[in-house]
Amino acid sequence: MFENTEIISLILIALSFLLLMAIALVIFFFLSRKKIINAELEKANMEISFQKEMLQATILTQEKERKRIAQDLHDAISSKLNIVSLNTNVLLEGGVDVQQTNEMLGTILQISNSTLESSRRIAHDLLPPVLQKFGLKAAVEELTNDYNRAHDGLITLKNDYQPDSLEAKEELHLFRIIQELVNNSLKHGAATQINIELKSQPPGLNYSDNGIGFENTASAGKPGLGMKNIESRVALLGGQSRFESEAGNGIRFTLNNLRYGK
Repeated sequence: MFENTEIISLILIALSFLLLMAIALVIFFFLSRKKIINAELEKANMEISFQKEMLQATILTQEKERKRIAQDLHDAISSKLNIVSLNTNVLLEGGVDVQQTNEMLGTILQISNSTLESSRRIAHDLLPPVLQKFGLKAAVEELTNDYNRAHDGLITLKNDYQPDSLEAKEELHLFRIIQELVNNSLKHGAATQINIELKSQPPGLNYSDNGIGFENTASAGKPGLGMKNIESRVALLGGQSRFESEAGNGIRFTLNNLRYGK
């Protein structure tokens, strides 16, 4: 009888131990799952926050472009067309001699040519014709030549990009990234030498300058609108970028792992 009671006690103890183990496992599983869910939520929130920042940067960039285009249209076209309109009305009303008529016609012709050139420049800024017709390789070469004509020997270009390696919209993103980098180098970095390497198979970009740089990468990592524009375009390209800088040693920017092929 005593032995049976002892056996029953051992069984109850074992069952209690197993029950406690089961409860402990359930609690452990619950807490672990909760941690995993919290980590996933935090990651999702960070991704959403990043996407919001990229969207905001894109919107701000678009608004900045709209303001610039509106200003260009007003300064370079609207005001000049007003002068043409005034001179034309004077000619239509009559009462001017031949010399004045010739002078006004000369002014109208001069302003018309200037306005046409301005409209071409604005259209070029919106979507470079060379990029649209001949692709990224030719557009970057034209961009380099334009800057080198204005600043002798400013840009050294190694262009190994193969035509049609990217979709047209992706070529536009990569072209805008290069434009933004060059503008930053000149406007903020006071660079006198820029190196651009445009790669192919898979497409990528190496960029560096000899400008004033930044104290450290962390400070460079707090970008203004220009760098946020670059980051948003990198995200749209699905690539991986790296930005490095040192005070007095310029900047280095690399872009790799772009979607390759059509």
